[in-house]
Amino acid sequence: MSDYLVPVKTYLLVFFGLLILTGLTTGVAFIDLGAEFNTIVALTIAVVKALLVILFFMHVKYSGGLTKMVIVAGFFFLALLIAFTLADELTRNWSPQVHGWSTLIAPLRIWF
Repeated sequence: MSDYLVPVKTYLLVFFGLLILTGLTTGVAFIDLGAEFNTIVALTIAVVKALLVILFFMHVKYSGGLTKMVIVAGFFFLALLIAFTLADELTRNWSPQVHGWSTLIAPLRIWF
């Protein structure tokens, strides 16, 4: 554990930055920027807020190299998980076939 003493001013600046970004997230939610751009803006703000929390409140900015490597490895495996999930999801053929009850029950009538 590092013995670096973080000034209270830094915590207050990060806290107010998080409040401003939360207000910005709420404000952007009420503005129609298009289907894709709303998601991009919201995710960008969320990533900035997550980085602020990780770097300052979790003291990763002042930690040693091993802690930083573990954090980076965690994000790497999260990216792999998301990539494999999207690869599975995007390569499926999602053309639904609508069948009524009669087509589902018809094979069972042979036995009855």
